Amino acid sequence: MEDCPFFNAGKGSVFTLSGKNELEASIMLGIDSHTAGACTLLHTVKNPITLAKTLLQDPENPHVFLGGIEAEKYAKSKGLEMVDPAYFWTKQRWKQHLDGLEKKKPENLKMLNNLDGGDSRDADDPISMGTVGAIAVDINGIISTATSTGGFNNKKDGRIGDTPLIACGTWADNETCGVSGTGNGEFFIRHGVAHDVAARMKYLKESVQDAASTVVKNLKKVGGDGGVIALDKYGIFAMPFNTDGMFRGYIRVSEGVPYAYIFNEQ
Repeated sequence: MEDCPFFNAGKGSVFTLSGKNELEASIMLGIDSHTAGACTLLHTVKNPITLAKTLLQDPENPHVFLGGIEAEKYAKSKGLEMVDPAYFWTKQRWKQHLDGLEKKKPENLKMLNNLDGGDSRDADDPISMGTVGAIAVDINGIISTATSTGGFNNKKDGRIGDTPLIACGTWADNETCGVSGTGNGEFFIRHGVAHDVAARMKYLKESVQDAASTVVKNLKKVGGDGGVIALDKYGIFAMPFNTDGMFRGYIRVSEGVPYAYIFNEQ
């Protein structure tokens, strides 16, 4: 999904206030050690989730989280694919960036004249928005969660969101569930959303569906927009959201048939 420009991750990432792409990602296993890898403030790593996975699997790496220049040096040393920052540029995201500047600062209006041609779709078209996340459980009940994003349009340079923060945008625990979130990251950070779902299952004995639904509803009460996907070791899942829609889907190996949804609850 990081290679698809329709998603706000990898190739389709939004721009920062100064016109850069700053990417981040994390991955976590639900085993007892809670093994995880996370990275942020990336400009030249083609697939941030691959870097997060490398951090997780590297026996010589003692760290969970790396960011910025040192993270990119590490990625290069491990032979990961590196690209010129221009690789992440897309017309749709650049239009979003410029439109956002226009709305915030009228003096930047003339910058729009540099946009060649333009895109007929509105810059806020939901088809071109969205952090990407995935959760899987294997035959042994081991859960893995991965999340990747470009953040939000015209974020301040250097801003770190919930996606690379374990327990905020990403969580995995075999005894409860895996969770990946999308939405207003600041709220996911303040309320530890991903971990909160698992905590409700562990301490209140709620089902994954009840726990995820309650957390997302409570998020809305404090002003946070977004949603989560959550999956337990039995393959039971939940995909609640408190906005007009959320791209989501699932597939069971036994069926081999993918199901996808946008607006209505499944």
